[in-house]
Amino acid sequence: MSEEQWIWRCDHVIPSDTAAGRRVLEEVLQELEARHWCPHDIFSVHLAMEEALVNAITHGNRLDPQKQVKICCRISPQLMRVEISDEGPGFDPSTLPNPTDPDRIECPCGRGVLLMRAFMSRVEWGDSGNRVVLEKERGKTQ
Repeated sequence: MSEEQWIWRCDHVIPSDTAAGRRVLEEVLQELEARHWCPHDIFSVHLAMEEALVNAITHGNRLDPQKQVKICCRISPQLMRVEISDEGPGFDPSTLPNPTDPDRIECPCGRGVLLMRAFMSRVEWGDSGNRVVLEKERGKTQ
């Protein structure tokens, strides 16, 4: 893949607070809308990025106000890329139980990683498991 020509960037370091995460998410979604990304792609980014932010804040940093979440977002004409990292111990996503297994189907949590993978073009965790990269390739506009 050729090197992307980023036309928009935002970098934030936020406290372990879901309201702060929502503000960054809204900034990214507004930028995608301003650049006329299709509603399906914007929905996909919204869902996946929200899951990643909540995971970083609540599971990674355990809502510790002394810990921070770093968010680096880039948009090119055809790609949205966001990297979210927390100060938690990390995890191995391959060890997560499958939320679609019959014994897990009614569990109210544990679907975030599945949703991120379903709605993004690429999802990759850093070696330590406390950093995730989400990419969404732009679909056809309607």
